[in-house]
Amino acid sequence: MEIKKKKLPVAAVLTIEPKSSSYFIGEFVTFKCDMNEGRDTDWYYAINKDGRDYVRYSEYKVYTLEMRSTDRSGKYQCYGSSKWSDYTKNSNTVSVTVLGKSSVINNVMTPCDFFRPKNGQTFEISLTMSEKIKMILNSGTTIIPVGGSVTLTCSLQSSDGWKYEWFRRTQTTYEGKIRDQQNRDIRVSEGGIYSCIGTRGNPVYYTYESDDVTIEKTSDLSPLCVMNFQKTKNRKKLTRWKNLLLQTNTEVMSVEIQSGLNVWAEDVAY
Repeated sequence: MEIKKKKLPVAAVLTIEPKSSSYFIGEFVTFKCDMNEGRDTDWYYAINKDGRDYVRYSEYKVYTLEMRSTDRSGKYQCYGSSKWSDYTKNSNTVSVTVLGKSSVINNVMTPCDFFRPKNGQTFEISLTMSEKIKMILNSGTTIIPVGGSVTLTCSLQSSDGWKYEWFRRTQTTYEGKIRDQQNRDIRVSEGGIYSCIGTRGNPVYYTYESDDVTIEKTSDLSPLCVMNFQKTKNRKKLTRWKNLLLQTNTEVMSVEIQSGLNVWAEDVAY
């Protein structure tokens, strides 16, 4: 006699997007509940928070929730109920932490007119104000060496799942986006004024733009004196600096030399 083994039920799985353990007020988090059994249309779906009903049963396995306040922090779990029997399944638990500050303005009176002006109905609404998060832009150094580059880092307290947009401008040009990527570090070899923002989720949440960081190239700097020179008859051999001012007895001459080259400047005073 052949004994058939009874298949164990496959556990339901709750996942969230963007994948992170913490979120900021104003972000949207999408919960997806997979029963891993039968068809998606065979089930009704519900979401519990901290052991209490939060989203009632519906036919939709995907639910997007806005993190309006820190009260949305908690442990979430989804449940599935079969449409054809009393069979139910519950998923794993996912912890969500909402960061940020918000303030509620109560008792705001506003009139609404329906069809008849001057006879509108007045009711109270509650407004919630929250502060957006600002990216932090860091640079190990603000001077680009000759032929080199520097690394810029765009960071945030909650670093999972972010994409970064990078901007650059100069004193004479408008700001333009130079890069859009998931890596929070970039290497730059051009001088300019740099900033960044972070984006995450769907709908997309945008942070405030970071403070500016000014990056200069060595060739953009202008020393005011010559540290080393050699006098040969009526010429001076310049051995340092890229951009400099050479002062003689009778006039000041502007001299530009390239790295690794010997440049001679005539001293008109001799």
